[in-house]
Amino acid sequence: MRVSLPVLAAECLGTFVLALGVGLSVSDASVLSTPVIAALTLGTMVYVFGSVSGCHINPAVTIGLWSRGSLKAEQAAGYIAAQILGGLFASFVTAYIFGEITVLGMGADGLWIVLGEAAGAFLLVLGITAVVDGRVQSEASGLTIGSSLLLGILVAAHFSAGILNPAVAVGLGSISLSYLIGPVIGGIAAAQLSMLWKKKK
Repeated sequence: MRVSLPVLAAECLGTFVLALGVGLSVSDASVLSTPVIAALTLGTMVYVFGSVSGCHINPAVTIGLWSRGSLKAEQAAGYIAAQILGGLFASFVTAYIFGEITVLGMGADGLWIVLGEAAGAFLLVLGITAVVDGRVQSEASGLTIGSSLLLGILVAAHFSAGILNPAVAVGLGSISLSYLIGPVIGGIAAAQLSMLWKKKK
């Protein structure tokens, strides 16, 4: 099953907006903190693109949902490619505005970073699957998912830069094994756990 152009465009644009919002926030002083900006941006994107693509805008989310059979492999690959492209576009725009990108985590690797990113993404995807599985009313989907991201960032920030999104990590230049794999591990764990709850209905 091929992914339609509107779906890919939604994933690319949504990821671009999220990565750009985070990139601008960490590159220049803002009225709100970066975690709050990320949460508000994601929540808004859910309302804007949720009905188009599901608004994953995060490879860890896409891989997690794929791991439980919610997406075909070809669909997941298309989503991830669009998300990475959105992150790259955001990095170009941020670098154009500020002359350089403020890199979070400085490309560091380590077990604690992996665990922090995995724990944060785990909380994020738990919130997302609650929406996907209908445990949350659609009107509250953006609020639930945005709040889940904020909670995940606050937990992960004790161990890592709290990015929780490989595509945003690309947009920030924080390209390391820990920031790419950590969120995927957490996303898969949360998606599989949510399947157990779903089967008990």
